[in-house]
Amino acid sequence: MPNLAVWAPRALGLLRIVAALLFMEHGLMKLVGFPAPQPGAPDPLPPLLMAAAVIEVVGGGLIALGLFTRIAAFVCSGQMAVAYFMAHGSQGFWPALNGGEAAILFCFIFLYLACAGPGAWSLDGAVRKRTD
Repeated sequence: MPNLAVWAPRALGLLRIVAALLFMEHGLMKLVGFPAPQPGAPDPLPPLLMAAAVIEVVGGGLIALGLFTRIAAFVCSGQMAVAYFMAHGSQGFWPALNGGEAAILFCFIFLYLACAGPGAWSLDGAVRKRTD
C-alpha cells in the first residue's frame, strides 16, 4: 500500500502527541492530583517518585510539543525502564499480572521516538524549517 507511506509522518506525530499526553497525566496525578491522585502514591512523595513525576510532566510536555524530542524521549524511555524493574518486575514475571504493561509500552514508544524523531506537527520540525 504505497499510498499509506505519505501518512507515516502524521501517524508518528499522532503517536508522539497521544503517548506524551498520557505520560504527562501520570506525572500530574503524582504532583498535583490531576485528574485524580495516583492510587497508592504516598503523600508526601518520596524524592524518587518526585523526580519521576517531574520527568513525566516536563518530558511529556516536551515530547507532546515536539521540542527536543529525541533527548526527552530517550530520558523518558530510561525512566520507564527503571520504573518497570523497580516497581513492577519485582512483583512477578508477567507484565499483565505485575501491572507493568504501561511502563513497557511507554519505554518502547519513547525509545522509538528517540530513534525516529518527532514526526509531523513538531516544534523541532518548525525550527529546522526556519534554519534551512
